[in-house]
Amino acid sequence: MSAAEAELARVVRDHAGRLAASLVSLIGDFSAAEDLVQDAVEAALQHWPVEGVPANPAGWLYTVARRRGLDVLRRDARYHDKLALAAWPPRPERDDRLRLIFTCCHPALPRTAQIALTLRVVCGLTTAQIAKAFLLPETTVAQRITRAKRKIADAGIPYRIPDADDLGSRMSEVLAVVYLLFNEAYLPTTGEGVPSRDLADDAEFLAAMLAALMPTEPEVLGLLALIRLHRARAAARFTAAGEIIQLPDQDRSRWDQQMIADGARLIARAATFKKPGPYQLQAAIVAVHAEAPRWADTDWEQILLLYTMLDGLAPSPVTKLHRAVALRDVAGPQAALSAVEDLAAPLSGYHLWHAIRAELLRDLGRADEARAADARALELTANPAEQSLLRQRINWASASRP
Repeated sequence: MSAAEAELARVVRDHAGRLAASLVSLIGDFSAAEDLVQDAVEAALQHWPVEGVPANPAGWLYTVARRRGLDVLRRDARYHDKLALAAWPPRPERDDRLRLIFTCCHPALPRTAQIALTLRVVCGLTTAQIAKAFLLPETTVAQRITRAKRKIADAGIPYRIPDADDLGSRMSEVLAVVYLLFNEAYLPTTGEGVPSRDLADDAEFLAAMLAALMPTEPEVLGLLALIRLHRARAAARFTAAGEIIQLPDQDRSRWDQQMIADGARLIARAATFKKPGPYQLQAAIVAVHAEAPRWADTDWEQILLLYTMLDGLAPSPVTKLHRAVALRDVAGPQAALSAVEDLAAPLSGYHLWHAIRAELLRDLGRADEARAADARALELTANPAEQSLLRQRINWASASRP
């Protein structure tokens, strides 16, 4: 993808979700709004490469969607009320996108479909990006999204934030959406490979909105803390050329201490409710890293304990993989490698499994095996920054061979 194509994709992505939320708010019909959004996006992808991105991309998209809606009116007067589109800009509603998220995360939909649909419609991620986040084939994710849209239309699922009695049961899906959105912002699966400030802003905004809506829900506070703690290190994570700077090598003076303090306060506030959960534990892990003055001062025993607790609450191969990284600094590389190799069956198609295994093999002096593991990790990642780091490791290892 060229730089111009990447910028075009970014602009369309950033505005598609907002347009969807505005249109659903205006016309009260998810299916009709989604049709109009897709028409507008297709028009943008046709015209913008030739004519250039307009000064007001959101207004351009909305105008196209409005015209398509009026075309429908002319063909079928029964849609008059449904497509009573106002002039741009519509009356702003701070919670429009949140309403749309809860619509996509309705319990009538399978949970995996809820998350995939929300990431696609509300946040504008591509099907390929969502598939990468789920470690699933792209065709599988596309089918889930199509079925979910059909279900919303057929079941007449309402566009609203649930009542207080139903809010808690709907939170796990919504939190998963915001979490996956931030993951994509933090290290994109495609494109230029560097973090997307716009996507990270969206994820933090949505998490903060949820925290305002549910101030006594500790997992919401935990997710907001997790996002802020990660964002606190953003300035130190990449070189000016877009190369990854790994955590041990980051300039900690560039970390945002105010954001770190904000994250710590959110964790402490969540802890008062005495309901530990996965997002709180992940935030606590990042806080331990963020509060260490130097890499050598990292409290690895505390991190290992937190990962053990996290795996007990929400078991997953990826959590076990990260726990193994902490185990290296507590019990040594051989113990960590044994833990990593126990995860071969579920994670052999995951690039980080191979990259972490390569690090441990290097620690143990098994250079040829480490180089092969890095080469496999390189084959499995589409992120340019990760690819560059892995190539550097492979080239360094080749140059160091006797």
